[in-house]
Amino acid sequence: MAKARKDERGRALRKGEVQRASDKRYMYTYTDPLGRRKFIYAHDLMTLREKEKQLMKDQLDGLDLYVAGKATVNDTFDRYMSTKYDLRATTRSNYLYVYDRFIRETFGKKKIAGIKYSDVLQFYYYLLNEEKLALGTLDSVHTLLHPTFQLAVRDEIIRINPTDGVMKEVSKKADKARGIRHALTIQEQRAFMEYIANHPVYYHWWPLFTVLLGTGCRIGEALGLRWEDLDYENRIIKINHSVVYYPVGDSRKSVMRVSKPKTEAGIRNIPMLDIVYDAFQMEYEEQSETGYNETELDGLNGFVFINRFGSVPNPQSVNRTIKRIIQSYNAEEVVKAKRERREPLILPDFSCHHLRHTFCTRLCENETNLKVIQAIMGHRDIETTMDVYAEATESRKKETFENLSKLNIF
Repeated sequence: MAKARKDERGRALRKGEVQRASDKRYMYTYTDPLGRRKFIYAHDLMTLREKEKQLMKDQLDGLDLYVAGKATVNDTFDRYMSTKYDLRATTRSNYLYVYDRFIRETFGKKKIAGIKYSDVLQFYYYLLNEEKLALGTLDSVHTLLHPTFQLAVRDEIIRINPTDGVMKEVSKKADKARGIRHALTIQEQRAFMEYIANHPVYYHWWPLFTVLLGTGCRIGEALGLRWEDLDYENRIIKINHSVVYYPVGDSRKSVMRVSKPKTEAGIRNIPMLDIVYDAFQMEYEEQSETGYNETELDGLNGFVFINRFGSVPNPQSVNRTIKRIIQSYNAEEVVKAKRERREPLILPDFSCHHLRHTFCTRLCENETNLKVIQAIMGHRDIETTMDVYAEATESRKKETFENLSKLNIF
């Protein structure tokens, strides 16, 4: 039988109760519906237990409100999140950020039993027109609200889900694009990489951007690569984890952690192109002179890419670097084109994920087997692969028909 912990006066402490050695204050630890650790403090044990009793009452009152259909959307969402025990920390953090940012202080305060289809529709249009959300971001809002209301339906708190069909109607009527990512053209891709390779400041970014454009890795997968993940003999890159950077709890502090790839399909092997092999070799030779990355994240070390502080680069810093390179290139290109009396080749705004999309497009232009493309990209859904394939081959329709017209078939 386990021995009960006691305070300095010899009183047995219950589960979750401790007396701190530093200031002798009592503390009770519990987990809230969102899976976050919370603490209650008191200067004496009796006061602490009164607070524990009140906490239990508040939780039971919340349950009574929910059963009576008087709970708010916030109450129901918190209840929904408490059932998602298997969420990755990054996913949970992203869900809470979206909900707290766009829902909690407005629509979230409404009583869930009184919300109608038109209420949800009006709220979505408000987010689109007043808050200027893109349809893609509104999708993220909807993916939180829809299962929240569905939970209330299954618990027989409400009869129907008022969010059913709302996104379909909004998408049909809203005068907004879904923010489709377009790949760089071959000319844009070459201009971007040649500019980096020959620039006195940005040249050290060439290996990372070569890997991104030559593998189609997500930025977290690329930054998470370790030297032991590279099989030079078989020219294979092993993708089995990713690094993520996300906020912790209610604070603004963010941390970097190691996570599994975005989906199970993300665990894969990618063939190593010759240019990618050269990029890894260049990075290794550079670090052999300047120092290797000695960062340890969740027990892993030996990371390939390194920033000026000697640690794993932040994905956001990579995107900011892309923006600076684009601005620098475009400014120089305008002057150069004017001097050479030609039209400038202006680079569009893009991010790390556009580089992944660009690789996928080049792959689709040279490979017709969709399952091969899906496996290399780590797409969970074949429809994602098909969407990119359709866009990549759109420009080839005219060429195909021109070739067809030359055939003597009529």
